[in-house]
Amino acid sequence: MRLHNPNADIFIPDNQPVPEALARTTHLGVGAHQDDLEFMAFHGIAACHDRADCGFTGVVVTDGAGSARTGEFARFSDEEMREVRREEQREAARLGRYAAMVQLDYASGEVKVSENARLTEDLLAVFRSTRPREVYLHNPADKHDTHIAVLAHSLRALRRLPESERPGKVYGCEVWRSLDWLVDADKVIQNVSAQEKLGEKLAAVFASQIAGGKRYDLAVAGRRFANATFFDAHSTDRATALQWAMDLTPLMADETLDPLDYTLRFVARFRRDIEDRLRKFFPVEQS
Repeated sequence: MRLHNPNADIFIPDNQPVPEALARTTHLGVGAHQDDLEFMAFHGIAACHDRADCGFTGVVVTDGAGSARTGEFARFSDEEMREVRREEQREAARLGRYAAMVQLDYASGEVKVSENARLTEDLLAVFRSTRPREVYLHNPADKHDTHIAVLAHSLRALRRLPESERPGKVYGCEVWRSLDWLVDADKVIQNVSAQEKLGEKLAAVFASQIAGGKRYDLAVAGRRFANATFFDAHSTDRATALQWAMDLTPLMADETLDPLDYTLRFVARFRRDIEDRLRKFFPVEQS
C-alpha cells in the first residue's frame, strides 16, 4: 500500500508483514484525530480484541501537530506534539491489539480542503488493501469541521470502490455530538458492555489531551453509561454501556444520494417524534 505523505505511518503491533496484517482486517475505523477511534469506533475494537477470526485496523488522518496542549505539554512545539500524539496512537493500537494502525499525517488545514485528491486516494488505497466488512466513520451531524471533512473524503473513497469490494456496513459514530437525539428506530445499537475496562484503558492512553483537565476518558465512559440507562424508560437496563451510530451504508451504496438530504431525514423524523408526543397532551383546540 503506497501513501502520499513521506511521514505516513503504518504500524503493525505484532510485527507481521504489512500486507498480511492488513488482510486480517474485518473492522476498520477512520478518524480525524488521534484518540477519535478509541471513542467512536470502540465497538469494532472491542469486537476484534483477542480474536483470531477478525481484526480491527485504525486510520487517523491528521498529524496531531495542532492538538491542544496544557499541563506538562504546554510548552511542546508542533513537531514535538506531533510525535507525542503519534506514539500515543501506536500505544492504543498495542493495547487494543489492532491488526494495523495507519496514520496518514495530513495537516488539519489540508483535510478541510473540499477536494483533496491525495487524501481521497490514500483512503481508497487503505480500503482496497483491507477489504473490511464494517467501517466506522464520523457521523454527518457531528459539530467538528475536521470530522465532517474526513467523513466527506471517506465517503468519496468508498464510492469509488467497485460494489464487490465495498463493506457490508458503514456507521457514523458519536464524538463531538451525541446521537441520543435519533429516534430509537434510527439508532444503530452498539453494545460495548463486555469491554468496559478495555475502553477505560484505551482512553487513558491519550495523556496529552487529558493532562490539562479535558477529561475525555470520563466523558466518553459517561456517555456510554448514560446511553444504556436512558435508552428505555420502561424496563431495567439490559446493558451497562451502549454507543449509538447512524447507518451510513445507503450513502455509500447510492452515489446520487446527497449526504445533507440524507442527514436531514433523520432530523425530520426526530421533529415528527416531538410533534406527535406533544400533540397527544397539547391537542390543537378546534374553533
